[in-house]
Amino acid sequence: MFSLFKKDKKERKNNLSLIAVASLLMHSAKIDENFTDKERKIIKNALIEMGAKIDEIDKIIEESEKRERDSNQILDFTREIKNINEDKKKFIIEALWNIIYSDENADMYESNLMRRLSGLLYLDNKTVGDIKEKVIKKNNDIPS
Repeated sequence: MFSLFKKDKKERKNNLSLIAVASLLMHSAKIDENFTDKERKIIKNALIEMGAKIDEIDKIIEESEKRERDSNQILDFTREIKNINEDKKKFIIEALWNIIYSDENADMYESNLMRRLSGLLYLDNKTVGDIKEKVIKKNNDIPS
């Protein structure tokens, strides 16, 4: 019986982490004031890759939109994310760059966001830059 409660508690914690990640992704998608279906699809796919159940995706995105709208700083999102393992952080950074370059352009607000996030998530600038280059290369290799 107690294992049921532990599993439920772990699942709630995982959902809170997914909401924090989704809120951060949502923030990056909305920072240029042009939130697109392509960006929404990238967010959904990232959440699925991170273990979200397909039937919970819309609920997680709805909650993340509310959190993003009600928050006035990215620290609210990074506080829950900064302690996860480095591979997951790199995955999140890659998803962020995919959102930013989904319109083939990074404006000054998006670039500033990524510089701030590298420090807040304890990732060095080289790692974040390497992931950026990987995303740019991947986007350039896709035929138009």
